[in-house]
Amino acid sequence: MTYVISNLHGHLDEFKQLLETIRFSNRNDVMYILGDLIDLGPDSIGLINDLSVRSNVYPIAGEHDFQAAKMINGYEKMMEARKNGEAPDPDFVEEFSAWVSEGGASTMEAYRALPDDDAREGVLDYLSDMPLYEEINVNGRDYLLLHCGIYDFTPDVELDWLEPDDFFTEALDPTQKYFDDKTIIVGHTPTTDGNGGADRIFYGNGTIFVDCGLGRGGRLGCLRLEDGKEFYV
Repeated sequence: MTYVISNLHGHLDEFKQLLETIRFSNRNDVMYILGDLIDLGPDSIGLINDLSVRSNVYPIAGEHDFQAAKMINGYEKMMEARKNGEAPDPDFVEEFSAWVSEGGASTMEAYRALPDDDAREGVLDYLSDMPLYEEINVNGRDYLLLHCGIYDFTPDVELDWLEPDDFFTEALDPTQKYFDDKTIIVGHTPTTDGNGGADRIFYGNGTIFVDCGLGRGGRLGCLRLEDGKEFYV
């Protein structure tokens, strides 16, 4: 079976509870996580460590994941430069401070507490290797899986030509029909923020919104694509 979730934001316990709820099988099932795996929540690094050994769970980058990879990589370069007596880039220091204050503090603290360079490198590699989208087919139906949306969308858009920010700066409009031949599934915009007004999966015009607000005190929503069944934790 094929499952889709999003916006875990470091909630490892809820993720594990969901796996038990759906009886997720390492042999027969696959899961896609539509971005924002980290920041805000209680155990971002623990979640990354757990996911990194699951060969049938596929992450897609959200803006929090993309920014964390950028900031952690920059932090490592900054620390190396300091060892060489070089002053840090003030623009990076400002951006790094903003990231920490906007939800990245717990992620950075846990990252720095990792036991060795290999553990830190593993986390950074996992964050850096996330794709920006996936296209899948389930039971003859095509799906485009994203975190947020596509900036300045046109039906003939070449996704591989887009910059990362193009996937993060413009949320999908649930009233707009984007494709005639595929359904877009996204996270990012909590369904409590207008998309139905409740912490349930919301269905737009050829779009499905699966962020049910876990990072803001809501629930973790999960959609099974073969039969459309919804699960909540």
